[in-house]
Formats: sequence, structure tokens, C-alpha cells
Amino acid sequence: MRSATRVLLVLAMFIGLVVAPVTATTVANAAEPDIKDRLLAIPGMSLIEEQPVSTPGYRFFVLNFTQPVDHRRPKGATFQQRISVLHKDVSRPTVLFTSGYGLNTAPSRSEPTRIVDGNQVSMEYRFFTPSRPEPANWSDLTIWQAATDEHRIFQALKPIYGKNWLATGGSKGGMTATYYQRFYPQDMNGTVPYVAPNDVINNDDSAYDRFFATVGPTDCRKRAQALQREALVRRNALRPKFHAYLVENELTLNLIGTEDKAFEGTVLDFDFTFWQYYGVAYCDQLPAAATITDQALFDLIDQYNPWNEYSDQGIEPYIPYYYQAGTQLGWPDITFPWIERKLQRYPYQPPRAVVPKSIPMRFQPLAMLGIDTWVRHHARHTLYVYGQNDPWGSERFRVDRGAKDSYVLTVPNGTHGSNVAALAPADRDLATAKILEWAGVASPAVQANEAKAAPLAEHDATLDKQELRRLPGRLA
Repeated sequence: MRSATRVLLVLAMFIGLVVAPVTATTVANAAEPDIKDRLLAIPGMSLIEEQPVSTPGYRFFVLNFTQPVDHRRPKGATFQQRISVLHKDVSRPTVLFTSGYGLNTAPSRSEPTRIVDGNQVSMEYRFFTPSRPEPANWSDLTIWQAATDEHRIFQALKPIYGKNWLATGGSKGGMTATYYQRFYPQDMNGTVPYVAPNDVINNDDSAYDRFFATVGPTDCRKRAQALQREALVRRNALRPKFHAYLVENELTLNLIGTEDKAFEGTVLDFDFTFWQYYGVAYCDQLPAAATITDQALFDLIDQYNPWNEYSDQGIEPYIPYYYQAGTQLGWPDITFPWIERKLQRYPYQPPRAVVPKSIPMRFQPLAMLGIDTWVRHHARHTLYVYGQNDPWGSERFRVDRGAKDSYVLTVPNGTHGSNVAALAPADRDLATAKILEWAGVASPAVQANEAKAAPLAEHDATLDKQELRRLPGRLA
């Protein structure tokens, strides 16, 4: 009996030794700080709001993060930069996203985030309100300063989100992701820029002329060009309608200067915007220029390229972009061989025409050349996606032999909304497999066969709405 008792005591002690560590771990996990508390424990981080997310398994925070106005002087003046965190789980990879403009403060998920079923950190680009220093020294708005904003955000959040990170963005956001990799190549495990323009030599925009000479089906291309020309032919008939539109919508033209200049600028951007946002899917909606009425022509221009484009109200939210285009990024200067010179009264408007004269600007012609050279020879784990019929793809990034595991893929007939899902099947499989691989979540089956690659998260109609902001023409 005593022997049996001793055996039971030994077994009890053994079980206690085994169970105790598990219980302690469970208690420790239960006591782990809430993700909101962990985020707000980061120095310089403050909460604007937590929003409910209709999709189970996510939490969404809009935050302010304190940034130096000038990263060369980290102890100097600061400003509050808005970011958001779509949190799923710290055990998942994280995608760092920016549009290159303001912050969308509603919960949303970029395509790479869905592919890797991860977290997403989104950043508002510096100088887009309210993430603008006061007073604003516009010389602090550079691609290096913005890349360093991203670098500090990554450094602050990496201790929480410790798995692999990818950088992404579309258009100016794709440019931003590229510049971030250039200046901080060790931060990200992969970079996925969408439809990112690359104006290497600003004075040579012949690529745009070649694009507009061949884009899309011939009949569609010529109809769009004829409608654009017709609007200038009928300037005297359409100008009163434009004036009435400005009055009705309480729009002012202090930046561009005159009604006639704003009218012509909007018309000259029509063809660009049609192919940028709409393309071949809308060719059948373009009527013949010879048969369209004045009112229908005015309404058609407004449908594809709104008449408020060159108003102060249309320009002012995007002055930071125009400033960067006129100092570092470059801008297209397009000829219109299908429009007689006598119909054009003004040169194609450069960024300087819409940036307040009180803001000094000086173009730096070597800025994009340096970026382009680095990408071609040193890019690593980078995948560019372009649209075949997107004007912004006329001048695009390339990857040469020096680049490592990097790709440039094109969506057939794609517009400025092109993405991985719209690629031809083989390219789609390659892109999806690479994104999964760089995020560290590719299954053995995908590693063995790219055709097995698929997004890890199901499509969600609420989270995965593409952010199709109507931006002024010639904005990336």
C-alpha cells in the first residue's frame, strides 16, 4: 500500500512538473498587452481613432506618429504624420502601403496584403494635409525625406510585427515604394510597385508621343483624339458652359489664372485621362465628333476628365505632388499632332503653373537618373506591374542583369488600375508566387510549382475595394 502511495506521489510530482510550465505560459499569453496598448507604447505614437471592421479577425487603427520635419536634424522640429494599421496577427507578414498622397482613413486592404493574408500599415505622404509641418518649409518635401519617414515607421513597428515585410503602392505610391527601397534596401523583404512612372530624363517625353500614336484599337484612338480636337474647335460654344459650371460649383481659378487657360488645359488632358482610367472597355461609349451636340460634348469631357481639374479646389489638395513633379519627379510634356497649332493657345501646363508663386521651386535633373540607375543594377526582390494602355507606363522602370530576382510585368490592355490578378495566367502565377515567397508564406507546393500560387485570403468586397480616386489629369 505504501509502495502504491509513493508511486502516486511521484506521478503527481511528475505531472506537476510537466503541467506547470504550460499553465504559466498560458497565463503569460493571457496577460500579453492588447495590440492597441502595444501600438500606443511606441514613442511618438498616439491614437486618433479605432474603427470597427466588418470583416472578422481584423482591427483597424488610425494613428499619429511624430516625425522630424527634417531627418537630417532628428532633434529639431517635428510634425504629426498620419498612419493606419490594419491588424490581423503579429504572426503574419506585414505590408507597408502608401498611395503617395493622403491617407484613406477607412479600413482597406491592398492586393499584396490579401495575397499574403497579412497586416497592413498605411502612411500618409508628408505635406499632404493634415500631415504637413507648420510652418511648411517646402524644401523638406523630397523623396529621401519621405523614404526616411517610411524607414522610421518600419523601425517603430518591426518589434511588434516581426515577420517579413513588403512595401507596395500604386502610381505615385509605387514610385514611393521604389525610392524607399533605393534609400533603405535592407528594410523590406520585397517591393511590389504598381503602375509607377519613371521620368528619367525630363526634357525627353517622346515616349508619350509614341504611346498616343499607337494606343488601343485604331478606331477608338482616333475617335478620342477627334473629340478632344472638336472641343477646341467649339471653344466659343463650350466656354459659356464652362463659365456657368464654375459659377454653379463655386470654383475659383486663382492658381491657373484664366478661364480660357483652365478650359484648354482640361480639354488637352481628356485623351490622357481616357486611356489612364478607362481604355478599351469604354471605346464603344465614344460618339463620333461630327454628330455630337455641344452639350453632349461638354458632358462627355466632364465624364472622363472633370471640368474642375484646373480650379483652385481641384489643384490645392495636390500641390505637394505638383511641387515634387516640378523639383524631382518630372512631368510629361506631350505634343498633339492631331490638333492644329492654331487651336492651342497655351503650352502644355507644367507644375510651376499651378504651384503658388510663394513656394520656390528648382528642378533637380539628376534625382530620377540616380533612382533609375540604382533600380536597373541593384533592385532586389522587386516586382513592377504596368498596364499596356496606361499612358504612365510610357516611361517605366526596368530591371537589368544587376538586379536580383526582380521583374517587370504588363497587363494586356491594362489601365492605371492594373494589378496582379489581371496579368496573363503565367505572369499572374509568377507574381503571386514571388509575393508569397518574399513574405515568407509560400507553401512547399507553391515553391515547387508557381501555378499553385493563389492569394491566401479570400476576396472581401468591403476590404478589397480598389481606391479609384479621381485625380486631376497627368497626376500619377
